[in-house]
Amino acid sequence: MIKRVFLTPFQKFVKIESFSGILLMFATIVALVWANSPFGDIYREIWQYDIGIVTETFEFKKPLILWINDGLMAIFFFLIGLEIKRELLIGELNTPKKIAFPLVGAIGGMLVPVAFFLVLNQNPDTLKGWGIPMATDIAFSLAILNVLGKRVPLSLKVFLTAFAIVDDIGAVLVIAIFYSGTINLTLLLIAVVMLAVLYFFSFRGYYSRFVMFFFGIIIWFLFLKAGIHPTVAGILLAFSVPIRQKIDTSTFLEQLEIVYNDIKQASILQKPILSSEQIQHIDDLEDWSSKFQSPLQHLEHNLHGWVAYFIIPIFALANAGVFISGAEHLDTALVTNIVICLILGKGIGITSLVMLAKQIKLIEIPSDISFKQILGVAFLAGIGFTMAIFIASLAFASTPEYIDSAKIGILIGSFISAIIGYTILRLDSTKTDNISTS
Repeated sequence: MIKRVFLTPFQKFVKIESFSGILLMFATIVALVWANSPFGDIYREIWQYDIGIVTETFEFKKPLILWINDGLMAIFFFLIGLEIKRELLIGELNTPKKIAFPLVGAIGGMLVPVAFFLVLNQNPDTLKGWGIPMATDIAFSLAILNVLGKRVPLSLKVFLTAFAIVDDIGAVLVIAIFYSGTINLTLLLIAVVMLAVLYFFSFRGYYSRFVMFFFGIIIWFLFLKAGIHPTVAGILLAFSVPIRQKIDTSTFLEQLEIVYNDIKQASILQKPILSSEQIQHIDDLEDWSSKFQSPLQHLEHNLHGWVAYFIIPIFALANAGVFISGAEHLDTALVTNIVICLILGKGIGITSLVMLAKQIKLIEIPSDISFKQILGVAFLAGIGFTMAIFIASLAFASTPEYIDSAKIGILIGSFISAIIGYTILRLDSTKTDNISTS
């Protein structure tokens, strides 16, 4: 029974992420076709259209693409923050033993691609793109694993999800430290004080989504104006959402029984509409249900569909439209570097560090995961699409001529990584090569 309670939410998560990967692919294809069609100018004009608030004393306008990258993506990072907090407290990263396996894989998948980039890069102007090949796109990679069905064990999907989350933590830190602008300490201090208030409320067990929304908008704006990328605010806000329920299961069941009896007693007349007494009992039921739900899990559940089915596809539609009709404006060295980093950096980095850690007995690999499966997932980790494009837009914000080259490299590298990873896992239909017994 315990196993079923754990697997069901995770399998639902995988299903959502898998379908999100399909939408992401569709949005990417549409963006590429649109950008290179006779209507390509319209594509570029739409995303550069200024939207905002303008009054006699205040003006706040940004191009539509920045509202997506700075605004909608802050919600995406907020959801990532919720997932990270849940995994650290009650999930696959809540004990040293659980975190060791994916942590080692994530470290190899971050450090080796960065090392490859630094070694291969010969242009000082493109050096700032070193963070591009770090992270893994969980939606695309899980979509491919889901296509393989029962050919891969669920523990392999857990491994991929866990090290992708650790990758995200690393990418967020990189964005906060290396890809933020000149910092306004006064505005940043005000934002930190407001975050401290939310953390205090969380520690005291108080949570209000209205207070969270109000504070969140202000903190997002302060981070933006302070020179820290506002998506970082999304992560920090997520950690202020409490995971604890206000009441335990036994109390909820007792109150549920009371409300049930009250509604049953009030239903004797069998009228076609609810009586005022029945409405009151239903309100009581909603009140007790909200107290029983974990605020963090409730928010995560409500946001997951919006992020997976709307925000990420919109981000892809706005950012993946690279003009590729001519190659004269592309930096082929940068394209090649990113392709190599995503394919070989991830494939070699994750596999080699995991196997080294196993040999020196730092980690324990589940018995149903083979060496070929780890190798296949390592190449799938080279699908860096969403986070890689996001970091590229930050890294080359002041030199936009390199952004298209970076995106081309990301698209090619991600596509080849997906093909290699899928092929390895597809061919590994037997489980005789089990490294846990070696």
